Amino acid sequence: MKLIINGEERKFESSLTILEILEKLQIKDKAMAVAVNMEIVKKDKWNSFVPKENDKLEILQFVGGG
Repeated sequence: MKLIINGEERKFESSLTILEILEKLQIKDKAMAVAVNMEIVKKDKWNSFVPKENDKLEILQFVGGG
């Protein structure tokens, strides 16, 4: 399955949930949001939402600072 993640084409052997994609990419930050085709997917849906072929995902990580 092909997805565009933060502007980069990524290929996976099968369909994955958002949570599985984050695990494969080794992204474990709690302060983040995920948008699929410019629509935010709520965190409680990450374990069931499966993006489709060629979907565009944006993984936004929030950083604090001053």
